[in-house]
Amino acid sequence: MTAAPEDLATITSTTIQHYNERAAEFWQGTRDHDVTQNIGALLRHVRGAPPFHILDFGCGPGRDLATFRALGHTPTGLEGSPALAALARQHGDCTVWEQDFLKLNLPREVFDGIFANASLFHVPSQALPRVLTELQATLKPEGVLFASNPRGDNEEGWNRGRYGAYHDLQSWRAFLEAANFIELEHYYRPAGLPIAQQPWLASVWRKNATPPALRRDTRAGAGLTSGDGRN
Repeated sequence: MTAAPEDLATITSTTIQHYNERAAEFWQGTRDHDVTQNIGALLRHVRGAPPFHILDFGCGPGRDLATFRALGHTPTGLEGSPALAALARQHGDCTVWEQDFLKLNLPREVFDGIFANASLFHVPSQALPRVLTELQATLKPEGVLFASNPRGDNEEGWNRGRYGAYHDLQSWRAFLEAANFIELEHYYRPAGLPIAQQPWLASVWRKNATPPALRRDTRAGAGLTSGDGRN
């Protein structure tokens, strides 16, 4: 079912309000979460010499912004909730943009990496292709996107006042590949547990520097000449 624009606006505004009303509680509940595995998964795939320019997409109250800064990188936060954005500026001591995930205004090709930890699952499936395309465009050529989301059986809807879309690996791959990303790795969290006890799907993707249209033309050209060298 396709949601009308006003319904999508309600989804984002209601989810943002949920976080606005619980910003201090959210900070206390997540400030000590260990996501070093996720941060490491992003950084080890970024090419070039540090410091890296990192977009923390859905930065929340700024825990990971502070970590990126402590590692010597240059992070920028993006957060839909004004209350969480205010905390992120305080804790991360860096620039934080207040932007609705469905109304992004991002510069082109400025970030080496995007860290989307527990954020993209709030994007309704029908809007996800556009959002991923906008994230792809803000990455530098061959930049890296990290995403971690609660996984599921491709259902979506309201969960305790927040909207969520819960993809399995195959569905998530299809979205990212359609947005012109190349998979680098994926894993489930928390580490060291049976998969049934690992509700989080983490994945790392590289921006494909070849535009989709050019890749299609290349494949078509290869098909026209593939018979030239047959045995």
